[in-house]
Amino acid sequence: MKFGIRTPSIKRSLAARTSVKRIVRHNLGLKAPRGMGWVTNPKRAAYNRIYDRTTVSLWGLLRKMFGG
Repeated sequence: MKFGIRTPSIKRSLAARTSVKRIVRHNLGLKAPRGMGWVTNPKRAAYNRIYDRTTVSLWGLLRKMFGG
């Protein structure tokens, strides 16, 4: 498990925002409600919860430093 600052990847963040899968899901409204990850895949949901609490986004740190 990682602790500290997450390494940013501009390539991955652009790919995630412009993927066909995301566009289709958002346009058709096929997204599950918040918290449904525990029902669909509890192992991944637990991992993501711990990862989110033990790491920090570089962009989040910069936003806090410069008050954005």
